[in-house]
Order: sequence, then structure tokens, then C-alpha cells
Amino acid sequence: MSELPPLLPCPPNGDEAIGPLPLDPQGEPESGSGAHRVRDLPAPPKIVTPPPLSPHPPEVEAAADERQNWWSSEGRVESSAWLVSFVVHAVVLFLLGLITLSARPIGTSMSLLVSAGGADSGPADVDGQPLVAEPNSQKSQDGDSSKEDATSDASPVDVPVETPRIAMPVQKPERISSGRPSAPGAGGGATGQATGGAGSSQAPTGGGWEGRNPGHRNATTGGGRGGGTKQSEEAVERGLRWLVAHQRDDGSWCFDLQKPPCNGLCRNSGSEASTTAATGLALLPFLGAGYTQTQGEYRETVKRGLYYLSTRAVVTPHGVDLRDGSTMYSQGIATIALCEAYGMTRDASLREIAQEAIRFIVYAQDMQRGGWRYTPGEPGDTTVTGWQLMALKSGQMAKLEVPSPTIGLVQKFLDGVQFDRGSRYGYLTATPRAPIQETTTAVGLLCRMYTGWHRDRPALYRGVDHLHKWGASKTDMYYDYYATQVLHHWQGPEWQAWNKPMRDYLVSTQAAESHEAGSWYFSDPYGDRGGRLYNTAMAIMILEVYYRHMPLYGEEAVHDQF
Repeated sequence: MSELPPLLPCPPNGDEAIGPLPLDPQGEPESGSGAHRVRDLPAPPKIVTPPPLSPHPPEVEAAADERQNWWSSEGRVESSAWLVSFVVHAVVLFLLGLITLSARPIGTSMSLLVSAGGADSGPADVDGQPLVAEPNSQKSQDGDSSKEDATSDASPVDVPVETPRIAMPVQKPERISSGRPSAPGAGGGATGQATGGAGSSQAPTGGGWEGRNPGHRNATTGGGRGGGTKQSEEAVERGLRWLVAHQRDDGSWCFDLQKPPCNGLCRNSGSEASTTAATGLALLPFLGAGYTQTQGEYRETVKRGLYYLSTRAVVTPHGVDLRDGSTMYSQGIATIALCEAYGMTRDASLREIAQEAIRFIVYAQDMQRGGWRYTPGEPGDTTVTGWQLMALKSGQMAKLEVPSPTIGLVQKFLDGVQFDRGSRYGYLTATPRAPIQETTTAVGLLCRMYTGWHRDRPALYRGVDHLHKWGASKTDMYYDYYATQVLHHWQGPEWQAWNKPMRDYLVSTQAAESHEAGSWYFSDPYGDRGGRLYNTAMAIMILEVYYRHMPLYGEEAVHDQF
């Protein structure tokens, strides 16, 4: 019997499977009516679905169950210890990070100024050292300090660049003939000492700015009642116009008159390079006459000058540095201008820069001896110290913060350079240094007045009498500037004997021709370094003394002291 033929495929739309055709006994297919006959097929076998297979053998299942019990037994203990250790260490690291961040210094930004350099270098102990001044006894202030002080061992706080030094005069300056009476006839009796006069026991309570308003200014000069005259006031205005003509396009002034806008039309240029010193010095005569950035015909001139100073300010961790690459002379002079402008107008835009300039002066003080010199922390000299103290006084009158210990250290410095029982002052030490002892004495006496010496102090009597005897200089405007202030604050016959010759000499020596008209120039070491600009500014301020600062001991004094 032959093999069965293969199964036919299911029809695409049939409901039953079609089996093979039935065969007859001979192996031929049955036929009927010429067509194949389909026989009934048996029911298809029942498909038995096998039971589901286990995903793992029994031993694998047991191992899995054991692993699932890991957390609930010993594994949970080990994992918990590891997790606790991780959390504790993370918290400790986070706390250490917070402590580190909080220990970093936070810089101070200023709304008015732009930082123009890195942090100022300085000694690590300057800011942290307490400012404690030794108490001044009557003996130490009036006593004769003949012993020369040793130079401070403190190292300079800045790495100084090559800075200019102001040469000291080598000749005794010629004096203006005052026609004053001899010392005994000046009210000092047989001793020739300065007179105390009425109110000799007064403490210094004046020095204010209210005399600069136009009404008071006219009252102090009209008819010579306050010491000024119509001619002296006209000289002041001519000098101010000369300064206006020499202001540069950026608002600054320059000691070098070979530069624009003068371009060499005036003789006697100065050699000092600092533009902040030149600008501050040129601004002071305007402010002294009552012209500010908010009032008066020169307000634009003053505004531009103040703006220039703000552009030259360098913000440091110790305050605003206005030295302009030069010395502390520049810092002191520019700070006086800023403090006076703020104090006279209460212009809020100036408060921050003025206060920060004061703060830099406080930082720059020599903490050992109490003075200032060319660079911060350097043992001081009397002339640089004078400018810094005048800046601090201007800040105090402007209601800015001036630390009392700083003033106490100034008194300590003055004690260290005084001689002749406190009536005269040296430059670096208490040793007389001719011929500049006259200049340093005038500076020292004015500083003593501003730091609280009463008018009846014997050392002040004698000091005023020295100035009275020496008279005014024909060339040294630095000495004349300080001595004029001392004698104006003192008043009395000594002031009368000083004022007229000094005033009339300046009026008569003012330039009247060409581009120099309105200016002054006197040849001496100070005058040569600052040139015509320096001499002009100093001469104007001497002629403004009647109202620039009210007398410290006068009846009209403002009660405002350190």
C-alpha cells in the first residue's frame, strides 16, 4: 500500500480542515458523478495544555528566599551602620564648609567709587592694633624734650615707589617789615611774651565755616573791620579767575604749566606730578571764599574738580587712597577739599568718599609715634602731619567719624617733636633744625590749637611770641600760611602787627599782566616744587583768613572741637 499523500492546506475561509481524499481498495480515489467525494473526518485530537513551568528550580527558589531575608536579619544591621556613618560624615563636611565660607573676608563695595586696583598692601597688625595714646601730662607737653627720639622700628606698611621728597629751605627766608612794636611793647610786658588779653582762659571752640557765606564775608572785610580790605578781596577774586583759566578739560589742575590749557604761557611751572594734590589745593580757595558745587558763580568749576578727585580715588580695604602715586601730602590736601565741600553743602554724593578718605588717613598713621609721613605707617614728620590733622579737623566739622584715639596719637607725636618747653617744634625729632624750625613751629602750634590747648597755656604764649618776633616771610608761603592762621586764631596786638604787612605785601606782589595776571610766584624750595599754581593757591587762602575759619578763641567761635 502506497503512502498517504500530504495534507492539503486549509482553505483561506473554510471552517473545517479538509482531509485527504478517501481511496478505494485499489488505491484509486472514489469517484462519483465525475467528482471527488469527501468523506466525514473524525474530530481533531484534543490539545492538552501543559502545566506552567516554574521560573527556577526548587534549589534556586530557596536561594532567592534566603536573599530576600537579608535585610530582615544580619544584613539589615550592617547596612544601617553604613548608612548612619555616611549621614554623619556628610553633615560634618557640610558644617566645615559653612565655617570656612564664613571666615572669608567680605569686601566692601562703594556706590560712588570704582575700585582701581588690588588690595592695598600693609602690615598685618595695623588694623588690629589698639589705638591707645599715652596720657599727656602738663610736664610732658610744656617740658623741654631735648632728647632726640629714636626712629620707630616698625617697618613701612607699603612698598614705596620712588616718591618725591620736598626739599627743605637752605637759607633763612627774608622777612616782611611789619613796623610792629618791639616785643615788650606788644603787650607782653618786660618778658616780651604774647599777651593773653580778654578771654585768655578760653578753650578752642571755633574754627567754623560760617564766615564763608557772602554776608559774613563782606562784614569781615568791609572797612577793614575783620582785617581784610576791598583791595585784598579784589586780589582774591583775581586769583580765583586765574585758577579757573588753568583748570584742565577733565576738571583737574596740574602744577606743570607747560601742559594745557596754559601751554607754557605762564612762567614758573612746578615739578610735582600729583594731580590730586594740585586739584585739591586749587579747590580750597574757592571753598574758602564760599563758592561750592551748588552755589556761586564758580559752581561748575568746583563740581568738575570734585568729580575729578572721585575718578582718581582708589578703593582699598583701608579706605580711599587719593595719593595719585605720590605721597600722603596729596591724601591730606585732597581730603580737606572733599570734607569741606561735603560739610558746606551736605551733598550726599560726597559723604562716602569723604569718610573713606578720612579712614585711609587713620590707617596710615604711625602707630608707634603718632604722626604721618610720605607712606602709610612711616615715622612721621611735622609738615605731613599738619595736613593730615587739618583733614581730620575738616572731617570732624563736617560731622564725619574721626576716631578720638587718632587725635590722641597726634598729641603724642607733637610731644615727641617739641622743644623750648613746648613753644617750638622740630621736623622729625625735638632737635632744632634751622632754618625750617620756624615753619615746623607754626605747623606745630596750629596743631596744638586744634587738639585742645587753651589760650592761657604758657607754651602757647611763648610760641605765638616767637612768630610775632620772626614776622612774615617774603618767599615762604608755607610758613606764612600756617603762621597767619595761628595769629588770626590768637587775635590781639600780635595779630594786628602781623596782618597788615602780610596782607598788603600779597596785594602788591600779585601779577597784573599777560597770562599770569592774578597769580603769585615766590622762589623757594616749596615754591619751586609747586610752582605758580601752589603759590597762587596759598596766597589766596592767606588773604581769605578773615572768614575762611572763624577764630578758635573768638566770641563768634562755633562750639565744635575734637
